[in-house]
Amino acid sequence: MKSLIVMAAFVASLAAPTLAQDHRPETDAEEWLVLSSEDLANGSHHTKHAETFGKYVEGYNYYILSGIDAAQATAPDGGGYFIGITADPPESPIGYDLKLLGVELVDAPRKTSYCSGASFTAFVEALNLIFADAKLALSEKRAELLRMQEPDGGRREDHVKFWGEWNADGPGTNYALAQYAAAGERVEPNAAKPGDFVNINWKSGGGHSVVFLGWVVDSSGGKNLAYWSSQKGTNGMGDQVVELERIASVVVTRLTAPERMFDFEPREPEYEVEGSEIEW
Repeated sequence: MKSLIVMAAFVASLAAPTLAQDHRPETDAEEWLVLSSEDLANGSHHTKHAETFGKYVEGYNYYILSGIDAAQATAPDGGGYFIGITADPPESPIGYDLKLLGVELVDAPRKTSYCSGASFTAFVEALNLIFADAKLALSEKRAELLRMQEPDGGRREDHVKFWGEWNADGPGTNYALAQYAAAGERVEPNAAKPGDFVNINWKSGGGHSVVFLGWVVDSSGGKNLAYWSSQKGTNGMGDQVVELERIASVVVTRLTAPERMFDFEPREPEYEVEGSEIEW
């Protein structure tokens, strides 16, 4: 019971952001946003993303950072990372029962998470904060489009409705947010700000769905990308810094029109989305 009270108080504290009171799209960074060593001092598992990185943003991205904190608060040690499409119980995109304005999107079968589930959760928790006082209701139709599992609890397959696009291989966030719902826009890597969504294409193959935190120059002058997501290296949800030499390309997508989530009509995405090389 004590943990539930603490969590409720934490979420309530997020409901009145101080840096993004005006609901508006984020502006582009004027140049590559390089983080300071102090920005990285909180470690992998913390709930200070809005406090730490909020100084770099002025729009909806602040709520994404607050959404990260709401999600991370449910798993102080990361919560565990697990992918197993045929596992029993099935894999869980996120390790708790996620709701949008009181409407359940997933009845979590596990306490673990994986990358696209984590980034999607930051997005949903941001919507909960943006529209906390708007007295909006999510229609049955939109709830079904956003749901992360089938009504029987089974896995919602890739490219099936909004979550299926977000969870698909490739730049899923772009498929879902910018194309399927027309609620976001693509931005170039040099314009990225904390709270933008990034789909990474690794040189080794495969990809990663993350929330951008900033660019990092390490002590030896190496260039890196800092992000929040769910991955093995952080035992589930947490901050991670990776070398740019590991990355082939990225697609950065920004939330620009969150109100569209309540009235969008699905659009068929164009799946041939070419990634941007990081030329920093």
